[in-house]
Amino acid sequence: MPELPEVETTVRGLVPVLEGRRLVRVEAKRADLRRAFPPDLRQRLTGAIVTGLGRRAKYGLIDTDRGDTMIFHLGMSGRWRIDPAELGAHDHLLLETDAGCVLALNDPRRFGSVDLVRTDGLAAYPPFVAMGPEPPGEGFTADTLLAALDGRSAPIKALLLDQRIVAGLGNIYVCEALHLAKIAPGRAAGRISRDRLERLVAAIRAVLLAAIEAGGSSLRDYARPSGELGYFSKQWRVYGREGEACGCGAPIRRRNDSGRSTFFCPRCQRS
Repeated sequence: MPELPEVETTVRGLVPVLEGRRLVRVEAKRADLRRAFPPDLRQRLTGAIVTGLGRRAKYGLIDTDRGDTMIFHLGMSGRWRIDPAELGAHDHLLLETDAGCVLALNDPRRFGSVDLVRTDGLAAYPPFVAMGPEPPGEGFTADTLLAALDGRSAPIKALLLDQRIVAGLGNIYVCEALHLAKIAPGRAAGRISRDRLERLVAAIRAVLLAAIEAGGSSLRDYARPSGELGYFSKQWRVYGREGEACGCGAPIRRRNDSGRSTFFCPRCQRS
Protein backbone atom coordinates (compact mmCIF):
# COMPACT_ATOMS: atom_id res chain seq x y z
CA MET A 1 0.00 0.00 0.00
CA PRO A 2 1.37 3.46 -0.85
CA GLU A 3 2.46 5.12 2.38
CA LEU A 4 3.24 8.75 3.24
CA PRO A 5 6.34 9.08 0.99
CA GLU A 6 4.54 7.62 -2.04
CA VAL A 7 1.55 9.94 -1.58
CA GLU A 8 3.82 12.95 -1.02
CA THR A 9 5.76 12.06 -4.17
CA THR A 10 2.49 11.67 -6.09
CA VAL A 11 1.21 15.07 -4.97
CA ARG A 12 4.49 16.75 -5.89
CA GLY A 13 4.33 15.12 -9.31
CA LEU A 14 0.82 16.48 -9.89
CA VAL A 15 1.60 20.07 -8.92
CA PRO A 16 3.28 21.14 -12.21
CA VAL A 17 0.35 19.92 -14.34
CA LEU A 18 -2.59 20.74 -12.08
CA GLU A 19 -1.89 23.78 -9.95
CA GLY A 20 -3.43 26.92 -11.43
CA ARG A 21 -5.14 24.99 -14.25
CA ARG A 22 -8.84 24.83 -15.01
CA LEU A 23 -10.46 21.39 -15.16
CA VAL A 24 -12.32 21.18 -18.47
CA ARG A 25 -13.25 17.49 -18.23
CA VAL A 26 -13.99 15.30 -15.22
CA GLU A 27 -15.08 11.80 -16.15
CA ALA A 28 -15.59 8.72 -13.99
CA LYS A 29 -15.26 5.60 -16.15
CA ARG A 30 -17.07 3.44 -13.58
CA ALA A 31 -19.39 4.04 -10.65
CA ASP A 32 -17.01 3.21 -7.84
CA LEU A 33 -13.63 2.18 -6.49
CA ARG A 34 -13.69 0.95 -2.89
CA ARG A 35 -16.87 2.96 -2.63
CA ALA A 36 -18.93 5.05 -5.02
CA PHE A 37 -17.57 8.20 -6.60
CA PRO A 38 -19.40 11.33 -5.35
CA PRO A 39 -22.51 11.64 -7.54
CA ASP A 40 -21.87 15.36 -8.13
CA LEU A 41 -18.11 15.03 -8.75
CA ARG A 42 -18.36 16.03 -12.41
CA GLN A 43 -20.73 18.91 -11.79
CA ARG A 44 -18.70 20.44 -8.96
CA LEU A 45 -15.25 20.06 -10.50
CA THR A 46 -15.79 20.77 -14.20
CA GLY A 47 -14.71 24.37 -14.82
CA ALA A 48 -13.05 24.71 -11.41
CA ILE A 49 -9.49 26.02 -11.08
CA VAL A 50 -7.05 23.99 -9.00
CA THR A 51 -5.68 26.37 -6.38
CA GLY A 52 -3.39 24.01 -4.51
CA LEU A 53 -2.41 20.43 -3.74
CA GLY A 54 -1.48 18.85 -0.46
CA ARG A 55 -1.43 15.69 1.61
CA ARG A 56 -2.84 14.49 4.92
CA ALA A 57 -1.39 11.15 6.07
CA LYS A 58 -1.90 8.76 3.13
CA TYR A 59 -4.50 10.98 1.42
CA GLY A 60 -3.87 13.42 -1.43
CA LEU A 61 -5.74 16.73 -1.50
CA ILE A 62 -6.69 18.80 -4.57
CA ASP A 63 -8.17 22.22 -3.68
CA THR A 64 -10.28 24.31 -6.07
CA ASP A 65 -11.46 27.91 -6.32
CA ARG A 66 -15.00 26.77 -5.64
CA GLY A 67 -14.19 25.89 -2.05
CA ASP A 68 -14.16 22.15 -2.72
CA THR A 69 -11.33 19.70 -2.06
CA MET A 70 -11.06 16.37 -3.83
CA ILE A 71 -9.54 13.78 -1.50
CA PHE A 72 -7.96 10.71 -3.07
CA HIS A 73 -6.56 7.56 -1.50
CA LEU A 74 -4.44 5.25 -3.63
CA GLY A 75 -5.51 2.08 -1.83
CA MET A 76 -3.35 -0.96 -2.57
CA SER A 77 -2.51 -0.34 -6.21
CA GLY A 78 -3.56 3.16 -7.23
CA ARG A 79 -1.49 5.74 -9.07
CA TRP A 80 -2.01 8.78 -11.26
CA ARG A 81 -0.83 8.68 -14.86
CA ILE A 82 -0.04 11.87 -16.77
CA ASP A 83 -0.93 11.97 -20.47
CA PRO A 84 -1.07 8.17 -20.92
CA ALA A 85 -0.41 7.07 -24.50
CA GLU A 86 -3.69 5.20 -24.35
CA LEU A 87 -6.29 4.62 -21.69
CA GLY A 88 -6.50 1.22 -20.05
CA ALA A 89 -9.23 -0.80 -18.40
CA HIS A 90 -8.04 0.32 -14.96
CA ASP A 91 -8.03 4.07 -15.64
CA HIS A 92 -11.15 4.82 -13.63
CA LEU A 93 -11.17 8.62 -13.32
CA LEU A 94 -10.02 11.18 -15.90
CA LEU A 95 -9.17 14.84 -15.33
CA GLU A 96 -8.33 17.08 -18.27
CA THR A 97 -6.96 20.61 -17.86
CA ASP A 98 -7.28 23.69 -20.04
CA ALA A 99 -3.67 23.06 -21.11
CA GLY A 100 -4.76 19.78 -22.69
CA CYS A 101 -3.10 17.57 -20.08
CA VAL A 102 -4.97 14.37 -19.20
CA LEU A 103 -4.57 12.69 -15.82
CA ALA A 104 -5.86 9.17 -15.24
CA LEU A 105 -6.38 7.63 -11.82
CA ASN A 106 -5.37 4.02 -12.38
CA ASP A 107 -6.33 1.42 -9.76
CA PRO A 108 -6.34 -2.27 -10.80
CA ARG A 109 -7.51 -3.58 -7.41
CA ARG A 110 -9.96 -0.73 -6.79
CA PHE A 111 -9.12 -0.34 -3.09
CA GLY A 112 -8.64 3.39 -3.54
CA SER A 113 -11.22 6.10 -3.01
CA VAL A 114 -12.22 9.59 -4.14
CA ASP A 115 -14.27 11.98 -2.03
CA LEU A 116 -15.27 15.60 -2.44
CA VAL A 117 -15.71 17.83 0.60
CA ARG A 118 -15.88 21.52 1.37
CA THR A 119 -12.35 22.78 2.01
CA ASP A 120 -13.36 24.57 5.20
CA GLY A 121 -14.74 21.26 6.49
CA LEU A 122 -11.64 19.14 5.95
CA ALA A 123 -11.02 18.71 9.66
CA ALA A 124 -14.44 17.05 9.98
CA TYR A 125 -13.74 14.50 7.21
CA PRO A 126 -14.22 11.21 9.13
CA PRO A 127 -10.74 9.69 8.59
CA PHE A 128 -9.13 12.97 9.71
CA VAL A 129 -11.10 13.57 12.90
CA ALA A 130 -9.02 11.46 15.28
CA MET A 131 -5.83 11.39 13.20
CA GLY A 132 -2.51 12.01 14.91
CA PRO A 133 0.17 14.56 13.98
CA GLU A 134 2.10 14.52 10.72
CA PRO A 135 5.57 13.07 11.36
CA PRO A 136 7.40 15.72 9.30
CA GLY A 137 5.56 18.52 11.14
CA GLU A 138 6.36 20.47 14.30
CA GLY A 139 3.50 18.80 16.16
CA PHE A 140 5.30 15.46 16.17
CA THR A 141 7.85 15.49 18.99
CA ALA A 142 9.26 13.16 21.61
CA ASP A 143 6.98 14.79 24.17
CA THR A 144 3.78 14.32 22.14
CA LEU A 145 4.77 10.74 21.42
CA LEU A 146 5.59 10.11 25.08
CA ALA A 147 2.14 11.38 26.07
CA ALA A 148 0.40 9.24 23.43
CA LEU A 149 2.25 6.10 24.53
CA ASP A 150 1.99 6.64 28.28
CA GLY A 151 0.83 3.49 30.02
CA ARG A 152 0.47 1.53 26.79
CA SER A 153 1.68 -2.09 26.91
CA ALA A 154 1.16 -2.76 23.19
CA PRO A 155 4.28 -3.18 21.02
CA ILE A 156 5.78 0.04 19.72
CA LYS A 157 5.50 -1.12 16.12
CA ALA A 158 1.76 -1.70 16.39
CA LEU A 159 1.18 1.74 17.90
CA LEU A 160 3.26 3.53 15.28
CA LEU A 161 0.96 1.98 12.68
CA ASP A 162 -2.06 3.40 14.52
CA GLN A 163 -3.06 6.52 12.60
CA ARG A 164 -4.41 8.03 15.82
CA ILE A 165 -0.88 8.07 17.25
CA VAL A 166 0.96 9.36 14.19
CA ALA A 167 -0.40 9.96 10.70
CA GLY A 168 0.77 8.33 7.49
CA LEU A 169 3.18 5.65 8.67
CA GLY A 170 2.95 2.15 7.23
CA ASN A 171 4.75 -1.15 7.61
CA ILE A 172 7.82 -0.41 5.48
CA TYR A 173 8.80 2.86 7.11
CA VAL A 174 8.03 1.78 10.66
CA CYS A 175 10.34 -1.24 10.26
CA GLU A 176 13.04 1.02 8.82
CA ALA A 177 12.72 3.71 11.48
CA LEU A 178 12.75 1.27 14.39
CA HIS A 179 15.92 -0.28 13.04
CA LEU A 180 17.58 3.11 12.60
CA ALA A 181 16.58 4.04 16.17
CA LYS A 182 17.75 0.61 17.45
CA ILE A 183 14.43 -0.16 19.15
CA ALA A 184 12.91 -3.65 19.17
CA PRO A 185 9.57 -3.71 17.34
CA GLY A 186 8.01 -5.76 20.14
CA ARG A 187 9.10 -3.42 22.92
CA ALA A 188 6.20 -2.26 25.13
CA ALA A 189 5.55 1.27 23.93
CA GLY A 190 4.89 2.74 27.36
CA ARG A 191 8.25 1.53 28.66
CA ILE A 192 10.39 3.41 26.15
CA SER A 193 12.25 6.36 27.65
CA ARG A 194 11.93 9.91 26.41
CA ASP A 195 15.55 9.89 25.22
CA ARG A 196 14.89 6.83 23.07
CA LEU A 197 11.69 8.37 21.76
CA GLU A 198 13.70 11.45 20.79
CA ARG A 199 15.92 9.15 18.76
CA LEU A 200 12.86 7.44 17.27
CA VAL A 201 11.27 10.73 16.18
CA ALA A 202 14.52 11.72 14.46
CA ALA A 203 14.74 8.30 12.80
CA ILE A 204 11.16 8.49 11.50
CA ARG A 205 11.81 11.90 9.98
CA ALA A 206 15.12 10.81 8.45
CA VAL A 207 13.61 7.70 6.88
CA LEU A 208 10.63 9.58 5.46
CA LEU A 209 12.79 12.36 4.05
CA ALA A 210 15.13 9.88 2.37
CA ALA A 211 12.16 7.97 0.95
CA ILE A 212 10.55 11.11 -0.46
CA GLU A 213 13.83 12.17 -2.06
CA ALA A 214 14.06 8.70 -3.66
CA GLY A 215 10.50 8.92 -4.99
CA GLY A 216 9.10 6.36 -2.55
CA SER A 217 9.31 2.59 -2.72
CA SER A 218 7.95 0.82 -5.77
CA LEU A 219 6.19 -2.41 -4.80
CA ARG A 220 4.10 -4.10 -7.48
CA ASP A 221 1.95 -1.34 -8.97
CA TYR A 222 3.28 1.91 -7.52
CA ALA A 223 4.94 4.45 -9.81
CA ARG A 224 5.17 8.23 -9.80
CA PRO A 225 2.78 10.22 -12.01
CA SER A 226 5.62 10.62 -14.51
CA GLY A 227 5.83 6.84 -14.78
CA GLU A 228 9.18 6.67 -12.97
CA LEU A 229 9.62 4.11 -10.23
CA GLY A 230 10.49 4.93 -6.64
CA TYR A 231 13.98 3.83 -5.66
CA PHE A 232 13.97 3.89 -1.87
CA SER A 233 13.77 0.09 -1.84
CA LYS A 234 17.47 0.11 -2.75
CA GLN A 235 18.14 1.81 0.60
CA TRP A 236 16.10 -0.51 2.81
CA ARG A 237 18.04 -1.40 5.93
CA VAL A 238 15.88 -4.37 7.01
CA TYR A 239 12.55 -4.45 5.16
CA GLY A 240 12.32 -7.35 2.72
CA ARG A 241 15.84 -8.50 3.61
CA GLU A 242 15.19 -11.62 5.70
CA GLY A 243 18.35 -13.69 6.03
CA GLU A 244 20.63 -10.99 4.66
CA ALA A 245 23.29 -9.42 6.84
CA CYS A 246 22.51 -6.29 8.81
CA GLY A 247 25.23 -3.63 8.93
CA CYS A 248 26.32 -5.19 12.23
CA GLY A 249 26.73 -8.58 10.55
CA ALA A 250 23.79 -10.36 12.19
CA PRO A 251 21.18 -11.93 9.89
CA ILE A 252 17.96 -9.95 9.53
CA ARG A 253 14.89 -11.77 10.78
CA ARG A 254 11.24 -11.67 9.83
CA ARG A 255 8.20 -12.51 11.89
CA ASN A 256 4.46 -12.14 11.44
CA ASP A 257 2.69 -9.56 13.61
CA SER A 258 -1.08 -9.31 13.12
CA GLY A 259 -0.84 -10.33 9.49
CA ARG A 260 2.09 -8.02 8.68
CA SER A 261 5.72 -8.98 8.20
CA THR A 262 8.08 -7.39 10.68
CA PHE A 263 11.74 -7.20 9.69
CA PHE A 264 14.36 -6.47 12.35
CA CYS A 265 17.91 -7.13 13.49
CA PRO A 266 18.03 -9.23 16.69
CA ARG A 267 21.40 -7.72 17.62
CA CYS A 268 20.85 -4.01 16.90
CA GLN A 269 17.28 -4.05 18.19
CA ARG A 270 17.58 -6.12 21.35
CA SER A 271 15.52 -3.76 23.49
